[in-house]
Amino acid sequence: MRSWRASAPAPVSGTSSASTLTPCGYPSPRAATSLPRSSTSATPTAVSPTRRGCSPRRRPFPWISCTGGDRFTYPFLLKACGGLMALDLGKQVHGHVVRSGCESNAIVQNSLIEMYTRAGDLVLARKVFDGMQERDVVSWNTVISAHARLGQMRKARAVFNSMPDKTVVSWTALVSGYTAAGDFSGAVEAFRLMQMEGFEPDDVSIVAVLPACAQLGALELGRWIYAYCNRHQMLRETYVCNALVEMYAKCGCIDQALQLFNGMAEKDVISWSTMVGGLAAHGRAQEAVQLFTEMERQGTVKPNGITFVGLLSACSHAGLLDEGLDYFDRMNDVYGIEPGVEHYGCIVDLLCRSGQIQRTLDLISDMPLPADAKIWGSVLNACRSHGDVDTAVLAAERLVALEPEDVGNLVMLANVYAAARRWSEVANTRKAIRSRSMRKTPGCSLIEVDNVVQEFVAGEDLKPEFGGLSGVLDILASQLADDDANFIDSICLVDAQMSAAASAADW
Repeated sequence: MRSWRASAPAPVSGTSSASTLTPCGYPSPRAATSLPRSSTSATPTAVSPTRRGCSPRRRPFPWISCTGGDRFTYPFLLKACGGLMALDLGKQVHGHVVRSGCESNAIVQNSLIEMYTRAGDLVLARKVFDGMQERDVVSWNTVISAHARLGQMRKARAVFNSMPDKTVVSWTALVSGYTAAGDFSGAVEAFRLMQMEGFEPDDVSIVAVLPACAQLGALELGRWIYAYCNRHQMLRETYVCNALVEMYAKCGCIDQALQLFNGMAEKDVISWSTMVGGLAAHGRAQEAVQLFTEMERQGTVKPNGITFVGLLSACSHAGLLDEGLDYFDRMNDVYGIEPGVEHYGCIVDLLCRSGQIQRTLDLISDMPLPADAKIWGSVLNACRSHGDVDTAVLAAERLVALEPEDVGNLVMLANVYAAARRWSEVANTRKAIRSRSMRKTPGCSLIEVDNVVQEFVAGEDLKPEFGGLSGVLDILASQLADDDANFIDSICLVDAQMSAAASAADW
């Protein structure tokens, strides 16, 4: 198998932060003396082009000096430091800002906040923010985005609630934060509140909330957003269409997704990858392969690693063994893409579905990456289907080692031991479950009614509508009893199992 190397970012040199801070935690003005110098003083015209062309391999400091810096120069330097994640250099520039007397300038202060948040020091960013006498919208939005980017949604919401004059950018930062943190209901709620407060969504806020709609299955809201984008001429933007295609695909409307995809004026690699993956997820593997072939034929966009995940997944679901292995080889040979664990997982699943267990184990042993739980889960399912008990035990044990707190893995391990008639291991596994007081993750279902997503968790009766819902279910059950008495028996059996699961480990 091919080798795989994970590239690490190059270290950024700089002085020790401990030696450049004042007692209050800010960089000392003396830190400015350690800045690299050149024979040419810094000017806005000299710094600005440098900032626009800066990259991790091109620093502005070897060519400029901060000796002549002012309120026009410092924002460009600080943006460069933030873009480079160069925290130590940013602290040095901050020290010179203090020394030059530009610290009270609002634009410079906002640039300092932005630099510290991008460089990962939110403590100093908040020190600058809290010390500002007058905060503008940029200041508030930057801090909100910083907390949201780190998943600190309570702090982000607290800052947002304290903001005197909110803008659509502020609301978008909040929506994006909820989406990134996995709180999709919170993202949708914030999106609705934004409109109730009189703010019209822009393209950025639309793209921020659509992934939440996709995860929640909020199809009604997604369709409203599509109509809104159509009215406001947003469908000409590729990134908006990409988000809509993903939403439709994940909400089960693959034909609408395909129609929107085919009507796009311009398609990028995200467009193609989303559509290939969507077709694969809906079991339309042949169409996914044909779409990839069309992508190669057009030649305007090259596939990336995500494209191949969808393609290999399609081959796996359709049992296209030879085609899948060929695409796996071409991924590196033709496009220079190193396979990741997701790609290996697709090939493992493909081999397992074909019943080639030993070939699967050989692939796993030759992988340059450690196999994850999904890979061993595929092996376990294949072994149980093909009656390979010994390999099933191996896969189940690896699963438990990777995810020891997942009671489902332990339950499967106990079942595999039982199939192998290894009763002592069965008893030990069940004892381990009881000793850890582990319980299986309850099932969860979502339904959208009148643009509101309702979530139901098995065994919980916390919703105020629970009594009414139970009554309706009882009526339906009694009506169905006339047609099939066995149905009631199955309902009672499931209900008994759920009650037992609430008080003991679910077997």
